[in-house]
Amino acid sequence: MMLLMIERKAVLFRLYPTSEQAAQMAQIAGACRFVYNLALEQRRDWYRPGRRFNFASQCREVTLLRAEVAWLKAVPVHTLQQALRDLDRAYQNWWAGRAKAPTPRRKGLNDSFRFPDPISLVVERTGVSSGRMKLPKLGWVRLRGWTALPGAICTITVSRRAGHWFAAVQCEREVVEPAPSILPPVGIDLGVAVFAALSDGTSIAPANHGKTALKALRKAQRALARKTRGSANRRKAVRRVAKLQKRVADARKDFLHKHSTIIAKNHGLVVVEALPVRSMSASAKGTAAEPGCRVRQKAGLNRAILDQGWGLFRTMLAYKLADRGGKLVEVPAAYTSQTCACCGHVDAANRPSQPVFVCGRCGHRANADTNAAINILRRADSALTPVEGHRAKRPDEAGTSRRAA
Repeated sequence: MMLLMIERKAVLFRLYPTSEQAAQMAQIAGACRFVYNLALEQRRDWYRPGRRFNFASQCREVTLLRAEVAWLKAVPVHTLQQALRDLDRAYQNWWAGRAKAPTPRRKGLNDSFRFPDPISLVVERTGVSSGRMKLPKLGWVRLRGWTALPGAICTITVSRRAGHWFAAVQCEREVVEPAPSILPPVGIDLGVAVFAALSDGTSIAPANHGKTALKALRKAQRALARKTRGSANRRKAVRRVAKLQKRVADARKDFLHKHSTIIAKNHGLVVVEALPVRSMSASAKGTAAEPGCRVRQKAGLNRAILDQGWGLFRTMLAYKLADRGGKLVEVPAAYTSQTCACCGHVDAANRPSQPVFVCGRCGHRANADTNAAINILRRADSALTPVEGHRAKRPDEAGTSRRAA
């Protein structure tokens, strides 16, 4: 029986709105942020027994509010409802323990809005690398960097980053579920000194994009700290910092895309460690009563860990493998770097230095990261260790597909 699945993917375009359209987009983003924060305040501060708030009740109140406030009435109602939908989802994630409590949205950090009605959305090509999209209340907006849409339009999310407007077009289509891949498996040990060591002996050097831009970023942030709040110079300094941060994020994403694609094309099963990045990069500052030790050294390690982008790398591997019939499996990371790949002897003394592994029992000598990658690959076949479902969220859920029939 042929199995079909609904495949969802998104295409990102950079928008080039007119000055009037840019002002209107900023107004829509501000209105969505206002409604989100007002609804958050309502849920957080106005709650009392017998008075509960949910998505449906707050949508009704927004409708009444739009009748009284002219600048809210000028904004598409669907974008305001989607802001309430985001808040409701944030509360659901908080209650389920998947995220922290929702916090207010801030101007400059949360400038985005979403159009959920595909009937009113049109994206078409106008040149070799140009096009335009039709959005409610905005009309036709020019875009550059044309990419063919992989399916029918579902939603369009418009956001502003570093002073530029972008549109993420989510599409869906029905495709045949790919056959299981017959390509060889591989284990990957993620690290800081070596970004990724594969069990076949190859390794990927870290790019460290954040470290490269750290000097320029510190200079821009210090200049920002000296500016007067509300001044034009401070707004320029904010854009300068945002531009540097966006450049680092784009370079990191490009690096991860390239290497995840190469791995997904050459392997059918990829086994990685389930690294708790949040706890690994936690601050060592401590409290006033019990201050931490070696805080500056730990802060440097935290920056290096976050600079690698391990979580995004796993997400990219998951959906790229799923598109090719492959699979991503996460295994516990405990003792993988201290275990001998030949005899299984576990001892912290087996690793006398960062790059060298020497087994104290059998004398096996190898690169420490490659030895760990071999242990990671073997854990996927062990019945004694949880491989799939090790996290609350399964690795395959990071992909873009779901089975339909």
